[in-house]
Parts: sequence; C-alpha cells; structure tokens
Amino acid sequence: MGTQMSMTEHAVVIAGGGPTGLMLAGELALAGVDVAIVERRPRQELAGARAGGLHSRTIEVLDQRGIADRFLSEGQVAQVAGFGGTHLDISDFPTRHNYGLGLWQIHIERILAGWVNELEVTTYRGREVTGFAQGGTGVDIKLADGGQLRAEYLVGCDGGRSLVRKAAGIEFPGSDPTVSNLIAEVEMAEEPELGIRRDAFGLHALGKLKYEIHDGEVVFLDGGPVQVMVTEAHLGNTTEPTLSDLSEALIAVYGTDYGAHNPTWISRFTDMARQAATYRDRRVLLAGDAAHVHSPDGGQGLNTGIQDAVNLGWKLAQVVKGTSPVSLLDTYHAERHPVAARVLRNSMAQVALRRADERTAALRDTVSELLSMDEPRKRFGAMMSGLDVHYDLGEGHPLLGRRMPDHDLATADGPLRVCTLLHRAKPVLLNLGEPGRFDITSWADRVRLVDAEYVGAWELPAIGAVTAPTAVLIRPDGYVAWVGEPTDSGLPDALSTWFGGSTSE
Repeated sequence: MGTQMSMTEHAVVIAGGGPTGLMLAGELALAGVDVAIVERRPRQELAGARAGGLHSRTIEVLDQRGIADRFLSEGQVAQVAGFGGTHLDISDFPTRHNYGLGLWQIHIERILAGWVNELEVTTYRGREVTGFAQGGTGVDIKLADGGQLRAEYLVGCDGGRSLVRKAAGIEFPGSDPTVSNLIAEVEMAEEPELGIRRDAFGLHALGKLKYEIHDGEVVFLDGGPVQVMVTEAHLGNTTEPTLSDLSEALIAVYGTDYGAHNPTWISRFTDMARQAATYRDRRVLLAGDAAHVHSPDGGQGLNTGIQDAVNLGWKLAQVVKGTSPVSLLDTYHAERHPVAARVLRNSMAQVALRRADERTAALRDTVSELLSMDEPRKRFGAMMSGLDVHYDLGEGHPLLGRRMPDHDLATADGPLRVCTLLHRAKPVLLNLGEPGRFDITSWADRVRLVDAEYVGAWELPAIGAVTAPTAVLIRPDGYVAWVGEPTDSGLPDALSTWFGGSTSE
C-alpha cells in the first residue's frame, strides 16, 4: 500500500520543459489546472543556442498573454521571414508585429520559464519520464529515479526522439534524412571567415554569438566563441558528435578548422521530416517536436510548437474541468496536424533549393524571382511567419477560423487592445454593434462579453480587406470561432461546441 499512498497526483503532467512544454504549462495554469512539468535538465539553462528566433504570429500569441514585451526587450527586431534563401519582407503586413525577432532559444526558454514560475507551476527538475500505463481514469507515469506520478492526462513535449510518443506506440511516418549538419559553439585560435559559404557539400555558416543588427544587416562583434553550422560530407552518423567530427567537417569545407577548441556544445541536425500519425492516443497527447520534426529551414519548429501548445491548452483545461466533452480534444489534431504537415512540406522544398548543383541554382534564382513579386511575397510571407493559419470551421466570413486582428478598441472602460482581452486566456464575445445586443447569461461564467467600437479598416495578411464584422467570438488562442449577428442561430452552437453546453441545459 505504501507506494500507492506516496504517488503524487496532478491533473496534467507535461514531459519536457522546452518552449512547447513551458508554453503549455502556462496556458493550463492560467485556466486554473493543476499542471506539472517533468524536465530531465537539472536547470533551465540550455547547452547551446539552438533555435534563433520568433516569427510574427508567435509574437502575437505571446502578446495575447501580455508577455511579448519581455521578449522584445531582449531580442533584435528584424525581417526574419524567408523561403529557400529568399528574404520575405512583411513590414507592410496588417499586424502590430510586422517583423520577427532574433533571440536565441536559451533566452526564449528563460523568459518563458520566468512567466511559468509566476503562475506557480510544479516542476520536477533532473527527472525523466521512462514509461507510463493508461487506464480508464488516468495515466500512471514512471520516472527514471523510480518515482511515480499520476495524471488525468500526459502530454509529450519531449522532443523529436520523444519517449512518450514511442511508449504510446504512435507511428512517426515520413522521410529519412538527405543531408546532415553539425552546429556548434566553439572557441577558435585563428580568426575564421565569417558569413555564409555554399559549395558542393551544401551550405555552411560561421558567425559570432554576439551580434547587432544595423539597417537589416547582421554585424558580428569582436571576440567570444564562434557559432558554426557546417554540412557534413557523409550521412549516417548517429553517434553524439565530437570535436574531431567538427574539425573534420570544417577542414573539408574551409581547408582548416581554425584551431577549434573548447566547444560549449556540439549538435547534429538533419532534414529528416516526420510527423506523428495522431497527436492523441486516449489520455496521452503530443506537441512540438514530439509531434513533428523537419529541417530548421525557415525557422519554423519552435514557433509551430509554441502554437501547438496554445491550441491545446485551453481545450485540455476545459476537458479536465468537465466543461467540455473529451471529443473537444479531437479538434487539436484536426487543426494542428495540417499546419505542421505544411511546415514539413515547405521545409523540404527549402532543403531542395539549398542543393549546390547548377540546376538547383537556376531553380533557386527562378523561385527568388517569383517571390519578389508582390502576391507571392505576401502569400509566402504570411505562411512562413504563421500569420495565415486557417482552421477549417466551415463556410462564412473570411475571419472564421483565422487569427483575430489586434485592433485598438473603444469601450465604456476606455481604450483597449484585442490582445489585452485575451491576457487571462478566456474566450471573448466581442460585440462591435449596438451595446447590449447579446445575452449569453448561460455562458457568462466562461465567456466574457465585451461591447466595443472599432472604426478602422479590417485587413488580413495575404488576403487583404474584409468586411467589418458586427460581432466575433474569439477563442482563447486568438482564433475566431464565429462571426455574425445576435439573431444568428449559429451562436449558441458555436458557444456549446467550443466552450461547453449552456448552464441552463
């Protein structure tokens, strides 16, 4: 009996405290759900920079929680959207954040962890999930140190080699790698040739961890370690990369390893493209790299993961609280699987454009010429920055299933931004017509009704001007679930579908 008694229980356990796990923990905590993170690293600090930035939609998502400024104050605002080496300027896009942010993952995680700590989430550090057993009412989770946790739901945010995915027996179909790269942070005895180089092996880059952006150009600062990205001559190395692997790869490309020594970290990545066949098996869910892996071309991995978390968080919270039926979780896979499938496709296309032969160079120039035209620039810019995500919620107004623009509203309580209304991660029925037209008493405990006025234009990225709606139902993730008039019979349906049946039922 003793072991049973000592088992710690949580409503939700998240395996992995990277960006996706942290974001999900924050979302669940905002909804008042007892959530715990199990993270194998003893401290949040990452060995290495990993991903290097946030796209426009991710900044909007963080703004919806009132924390975007924490990232903006530390990062470098820049036009970061691109496709296959072609720069996509989104500075004329209809968004408050018509740019991306250069900020290493080590800082992104530290800032997210700070926010999660304010929300008082339990974190088990230096612990690792090694297995689990699902039952009718929960999941028994085994930890490497012999400890056990019990949860109603387990979410695998434990990366591309996800133990949770494997233990759940979820298939991970896709394509094997065609190219392998080493990335590292290392000291060099000699001054290296900074910048990007392209040769028969592929693409290589040497840079400094310390940089500033001047007029859109990266300017490296003197001294300090060098960041290396080098394409390996051979595929198939699956062992942990060593300093001698790095030296060998550098010599093959640059003719020297510049006296590389004292690496902070060395890591290998490939263009393997795989996606979980399902994002959910009963009480176990997957998000982030555990659900999808692909090449880093386009810088979409971390951003897709954070947005997975924001789609899943409020839904899982409502199911845990009994507000919504478990079938609401089916919409997580239905909405997010196609988004990552498209990321896999566009990252594979970009890898193909990276090839070093003359025919690919001709193709790259052709694609670049196409993307310099306005319509393709806007379409691909919206795709690469995550601003064009469209969940299929049926026919209707163009806003339906798309992100709600962050308009400046006039309300009885003074000026308000749409983003501000979403800080608590609660749904909002925004009435932009005559005040007092709506009665949603049956949902008043769950959905906030706001009467407001907005006089400006309504414009969506890549789509352009749309008709001004008179009322919109905004989900906690910032996507529009319904557009219409108080008389529309569709509103109670939309409220019930997304936020549970009415209390009068």
